[in-house]
Amino acid sequence: MLRALTSALRLPRPWRPLRTRSCASHGATGDPEIQVRALTGRDQGITEILMNRPSARNALGNILVSELLEALAQLREDQQVRVLLFRSGVKGVFCAGADLKEREQMSEAEVGIFVQRLRGLMNEIAFPAPTIAAMDGFALGGGLELALACDLRVAAASSAVMGLIETTRGLLPGAGGTQRLPRCLGVALAKELIFTGRRLSGAQAQALGLVNHAVSQNEEGNAAYHRARELAQEILPQAPIAVRLGKVAIDRGMEVDISSGMAIEGICYAQNIPTQDRLEGMAAFREKRPPRFVGK
Repeated sequence: MLRALTSALRLPRPWRPLRTRSCASHGATGDPEIQVRALTGRDQGITEILMNRPSARNALGNILVSELLEALAQLREDQQVRVLLFRSGVKGVFCAGADLKEREQMSEAEVGIFVQRLRGLMNEIAFPAPTIAAMDGFALGGGLELALACDLRVAAASSAVMGLIETTRGLLPGAGGTQRLPRCLGVALAKELIFTGRRLSGAQAQALGLVNHAVSQNEEGNAAYHRARELAQEILPQAPIAVRLGKVAIDRGMEVDISSGMAIEGICYAQNIPTQDRLEGMAAFREKRPPRFVGK
């Protein structure tokens, strides 16, 4: 078992840098529905994925899903990405969920294929580096499922509205909501929210533990985004390999019994021992100076 775990928990191969870019679109206008931006200065190490489909309130249609998958595949190979932040370029909305207008034109077989792609997208958001969702507006259905796939969530206390509302549309969550919400909130509360299709404000979501932070909205309508960046800035100075391995240990450990989880933690810890960053951390502690981690 330990040998299998060791193989499964190896760090990814060396990553390649990815330049700031927009994903190509095959829509009628030719405009991309997402933009990818690597921040600079004190934010260097933070990469943003900006969803920008105002005509459909960032609904997850075929093009948007394809562009997100393409971006994630390339960013996964970029060692410079220490925190990945999902945000919206459409004021008042994070993501309105699956594009039901587009889905109405699909056959039953096509619907099944599309929902499978959505599940695959959410699984791809299980990214090596920490991920943060900045919810300044509506995050419903698949929009909340996208946020749930992230490690951390920040919401505007009043303008963010979130919920797995699929039962109000004759559906059930199909992109991971039935699995990730109970892991986040517990089974009974997740059942209540899914069975009722209830919508929550950012403040209510924080009270339940669904989001890490809820902040008062500002005039620009992007307060959650700014708080998410502050949270990312707290992560940036830490040893990136240790952070990524800590994420692996938590995520994999939550799926098994405590004894197996301790074994996973041990494997991750062993992989971190030979890193330059661990030696740098010890030297910085000894010399009473801030450490200078390089991700090696």
